Amino acid sequence: MKSQTKLSGCILRFLVFLWTGCLIQFCWLCRIPLWVKIPLCILSGITYLALHFVRFSNGSGEKRLRTLAHGCSLLGTCFFWTIAEIPILIATAVTSAFPLAIRICSAALFLLLCCLSFWISILHLLCSGKQVKKYWYLILCFIWWMPVVSWILTLYIYRTSKREWRVEQAKSACNAVRKESEICQTKYPILLVHGIFFRDWQYLNYWGRIPEELLRNGAILFYGRQQSAQSVQNSGRELAVQIQAVCKATGSPKVNLIAHSKGGLDCRCAIQDYGAAPYVASLTTINTPHYGCSFVDDLLQKVPLSLQKWIAARYNQTFSKLGDANPDFLAGVQDLTAAKCAAFLESHPCLPSITYYTVMSKMHSICAASFPLNLGYWMNRRREGDNDGLVPVCSAQLPGVPLLLVPETKKRGVSHGDMIDLMRENIPDFDVREWYVQLVSRLKQEGF
Repeated sequence: MKSQTKLSGCILRFLVFLWTGCLIQFCWLCRIPLWVKIPLCILSGITYLALHFVRFSNGSGEKRLRTLAHGCSLLGTCFFWTIAEIPILIATAVTSAFPLAIRICSAALFLLLCCLSFWISILHLLCSGKQVKKYWYLILCFIWWMPVVSWILTLYIYRTSKREWRVEQAKSACNAVRKESEICQTKYPILLVHGIFFRDWQYLNYWGRIPEELLRNGAILFYGRQQSAQSVQNSGRELAVQIQAVCKATGSPKVNLIAHSKGGLDCRCAIQDYGAAPYVASLTTINTPHYGCSFVDDLLQKVPLSLQKWIAARYNQTFSKLGDANPDFLAGVQDLTAAKCAAFLESHPCLPSITYYTVMSKMHSICAASFPLNLGYWMNRRREGDNDGLVPVCSAQLPGVPLLLVPETKKRGVSHGDMIDLMRENIPDFDVREWYVQLVSRLKQEGF
């Protein structure tokens, strides 16, 4: 029924658009008197504008998705209407029955209506879509008058927006079906631990759309809240305090740690150096450099010490203003070198009282991520093979713990940033939000 309503609505919108575009020719051919022509034009114009904002059963879900679906539908109607209108304009131009003034006015009306419909459609997509980067809309504003280029960009915007709507609709339907089961409601609360150079800001979540998806499926979430850049020892001390605070706040005897990048090293330090072991049920490290990052070694060797100190001073100054008590850029970076990580790994073996999981992803192309991960991919690829743009695959495995590789994607692969939904991008063949849902669901099934 909904699909029939939507189809009928789209057909109605198409016919009204077509009628409005041909109004001048119709009034001329039928010799409609002025007292009829004026209200007819006003009524047609109002109906034409109203149908840009009337939605015809674009499915369920949040308002944003309904607006996104409406924008796609409107842009599609605009396309088919333009295709149908052009032959009529050509016929008007070559037919001697129409005077020159009528030909010019009909062409001008069509261009005006076409531009109006197009930009209203684009505005709907701009306000509701998240997968098309905003700069593409800005580019479109400057190149809209270039036929082929603007058409290609418009097609990209339409297809990406349509794909986003389908993905989100499918996710909403899936969550609705399993809502009652709360598959992410684990025995112990989840503590998400961020990596280096980030904080757990609420308005710019390090984990992207992942926490919202976990909460929707019943998870109880907390954040590590350690400083953005510090040595592993200092970060571990801060984490140990947070772990015990979470246990006290929830009344739970333990927590499940899910840590990304350097956060995995911080967790191991908290567990074994600062007394957090009795409060930890499981530790899942995601793209953590247990054996270090050769990329970091290369940078520290090639970048002059004076420049390192200058960058560190600027970073520390900035993040002190953002809430870090005592950020230390260089201490955090230096703890990621191969030598430091190897020594740390030797002195911090896995404990039998805690269940460990290790996860890793890898890129397939230098184009799969932006700077600096694309540079890191190229440098790591030459020295240590497969990597995620920062961490080599061979560095992510803890001794005696199986390494879980995320599902392969056909082209781009999954980068270090993709594993925390850094760009909020729907990656083909890899749904990072659902991947975390299944990860936490497995923790629940295994009694954690």
